[in-house]
Amino acid sequence: MPHISLAAEKVFILWGLPISNALITSWLVAIFLMVFSYVITRKLTLIPTSAQLIVESIIGGLYDFFKTITGKYINQFFPLIASLFIFIITANWAGLLPGVGTVGFFHEGGEFIPLLRGATADLNTTVALALVSVVAIQYFGFTTMGLRYSSRFLNFSNPIYFVLGLLELVSEISKIISFAFRLFGNIFAGEVLLAVMAFLMPFIVPLPFLMMELFVGFIQALVFSMLTAVFLQVAVSHGEGEHALRIKGGDLTHE
Repeated sequence: MPHISLAAEKVFILWGLPISNALITSWLVAIFLMVFSYVITRKLTLIPTSAQLIVESIIGGLYDFFKTITGKYINQFFPLIASLFIFIITANWAGLLPGVGTVGFFHEGGEFIPLLRGATADLNTTVALALVSVVAIQYFGFTTMGLRYSSRFLNFSNPIYFVLGLLELVSEISKIISFAFRLFGNIFAGEVLLAVMAFLMPFIVPLPFLMMELFVGFIQALVFSMLTAVFLQVAVSHGEGEHALRIKGGDLTHE
């Protein structure tokens, strides 16, 4: 039977901290992206090489796509949104590589421990990514609008606004759960499907499912980063309409 575990398995302990196979994969993905970024950007030229042209086309396409969502705030948000997309899609696809989840060792008692596991197939990783996203949303909200942003959650001017603020607060907290479980559930389910299909029919049959999981990995990375962009836009534009209406009302009154 294929090895399937809902939680990431502990591989070793470092300075008293348990290191799981999903965490090792996360480190490898991060190191790969840093090395790749350094190699691509260390000798940029006006006449790009093939590799530079491909990377510039990808980054430019992402920039144009997210600009349609964030508008004038694109330069503020793009480094975060693009980093989330690139890390998540790389982590999703890395979990499909041969050896991930199948190469490992047997622990005492005969339990098989894979050396590597898909990073986003671990709930700890997806919760961490969700926290980064939600904290960044609040950070940009406060840095862009100042203390006025807090009125989104705490508004004592009216009982209805106060209740709506509490609902907004609950909504922000629920974003963490939504982000984390959506990404984890889709990626983990896909890896389980591939493992079962490879066990039952190990050669040609799993290939269509592998292609499907490549597409799912792309879609989940896009959904995560796109929702982050949408929520960032909502956070920084909160109250802009009300502020514009007050200005217009003031001008009318003055007239």
